[in-house]
Amino acid sequence: MSMRVQRTVTLRSGFSIQMVQAAGSDQKICEAARVSTLGERSVGTEESAGLINFLMKNRHGTPFEHGMITFRISAPIFVWREFMRHRIGFSYNEQSGRYMEMQPIFYMPAKQRPLVQVGKVGAYTFEAGTEEQWDICVEALRRAAQSSWDCYVEQLGAGIAKEVARMCLPVGIYSSAYVTCNPRSLMSFLSLRTRADDSTFPSYPQWEIEKVALQMEDIFLRLYPLTHAAFIKNGRVSP
Repeated sequence: MSMRVQRTVTLRSGFSIQMVQAAGSDQKICEAARVSTLGERSVGTEESAGLINFLMKNRHGTPFEHGMITFRISAPIFVWREFMRHRIGFSYNEQSGRYMEMQPIFYMPAKQRPLVQVGKVGAYTFEAGTEEQWDICVEALRRAAQSSWDCYVEQLGAGIAKEVARMCLPVGIYSSAYVTCNPRSLMSFLSLRTRADDSTFPSYPQWEIEKVALQMEDIFLRLYPLTHAAFIKNGRVSP
């Protein structure tokens, strides 16, 4: 058996979101919008909060596509399953368990993560569990992670291909990917994957993907402050 395969699993509850590269700005969005009225003279025109708010309010969306942010994100596979439902304006490159050995890092819910679903489908809330429920959850996930990892390592040691050996791994194992999107597609993602009381169309995302989305929104705010302000002012609706 290869000695480089770690036998003991690591449990974590956090998510890693890094900005890899970015292009565009509030000013470039304004220049794109003014091309119909100013033509070539739109280049270099000053950014305008009023113009951006007008575009957002009236849902003139294409100027917001003239930008780009690339993130490198590490999250459990069950988060990626929700993430990759967002296809328009998004590009993904996820690490492949066919070609590289997976790492023994598994998700463990944070203590503040609600555990109990109360109500029926379509009309329910999630609430904090008891200490006993928390202990059961932690121990069950720890056992599952270690058992599945032992099966994975056993197969690799027997010479079984990585793409076959990985079949025993659960959706709680972490995976990393590069995610590239434009401001318009990112606002669509944020409108669905964050919960805000002032949203025109309230959304109720899963706890984990919202934590990822909020970190992405912090980066969006720094890069496109006027666009983000207009997004908030107009009820978190993507143009």
